[in-house]
Amino acid sequence: MAADGIFLARPNEVGTGTPLAVKDLLDTAGLTTTYGSAIFAGHVPTTSAEAVVRLETAGYANVGKTNLHEFAYGITSENPHFGTVPNPLAPGRIAGGSSGGSAAALAAGLAVAALGTGSGGSIRIPAACCGVVGLKPTYDLVPTSGCFPLAPSFDHVGPMGRTVAACSAQLESLADGFAPTRVESLEELHVAVAWIQEADPLVGARVREAAAQFPRARDIDWPRPRIDALFMREVADVHRELYSENAELYGDDLATKIERCLAVSDAEATHAARAREEYRERCAELLEGFELLLTPTLSCVAPPVGVGDLALRATLTRNTLPFNTLGWPALALPCGAAEDGLPASVQLVGRPGADALVLAAGERLAATLSGT
Repeated sequence: MAADGIFLARPNEVGTGTPLAVKDLLDTAGLTTTYGSAIFAGHVPTTSAEAVVRLETAGYANVGKTNLHEFAYGITSENPHFGTVPNPLAPGRIAGGSSGGSAAALAAGLAVAALGTGSGGSIRIPAACCGVVGLKPTYDLVPTSGCFPLAPSFDHVGPMGRTVAACSAQLESLADGFAPTRVESLEELHVAVAWIQEADPLVGARVREAAAQFPRARDIDWPRPRIDALFMREVADVHRELYSENAELYGDDLATKIERCLAVSDAEATHAARAREEYRERCAELLEGFELLLTPTLSCVAPPVGVGDLALRATLTRNTLPFNTLGWPALALPCGAAEDGLPASVQLVGRPGADALVLAAGERLAATLSGT
């Protein structure tokens, strides 16, 4: 691992092109791919993940594989095998996870673009912690082949960048049929607003200022799903055999969660699957009359290192997991300084397939907030 704690492997030769950081959950031909696990410390794939192939074909140059939370099951990127990903904006604070290395590489200026993955917030949480931009696309818009799964029906591969435009440019290459659009004025959009009152004071203030840029914004009550058992059953199915054969190579944090996942019953998983369908129907009804939903990405700024994933997980996934559950596109972008001078992040969410609108509105919002 590189001394900076961000990269786990780098190519011997980096080609010309836009510098791209690749989360080490995605296979890269001829380059070590660990999935953040000691089990795969020497694993070198023979083929690359489809998302990597598409970006390299489009002229991006892989500058390195980025560190992550073990097997992507965590939101701090404190990895017991490869070290804690540092937050370039705030030493002593987490970079977020699980795509922490990708966000940190962007914040440190080591890459212009990055690939992340998200199953419960793992693109948007590190983007928020590190003051960069991350998009969880519509479910299945970007191919996940060659990406180690976490909870397959929640898993997404998506772009990260220092700007919304950088994410949009990547998505043009990542997603078949994606065409960017423009939003000339935020006045034309009807936007639902939720969860600001639950955020820390300065985070809430920054997100409220972002919401105020949409003259047709209106506060609504937006529910959260209760589907943990379904997510956990999917994780259990991925790790059941691997864990039974290699339990001693799992970090304590991850082993605790895997044990909990393995204990989920069929009845609990079935009930959660029904709850997910009901949640999808309810949210589709709630968004009628609106183009977008706006929320804080996180209710707080990046927490300190050492608190631990088990203690922070519920708080940091509270505003992000709902949209993995739905499979809707969700964009995180910084919206100003909050507690301790660290960045707050606003989340824009659209209906399935509305990725172009989400990105266009995000780009216009970022320009409005910066006065450009």
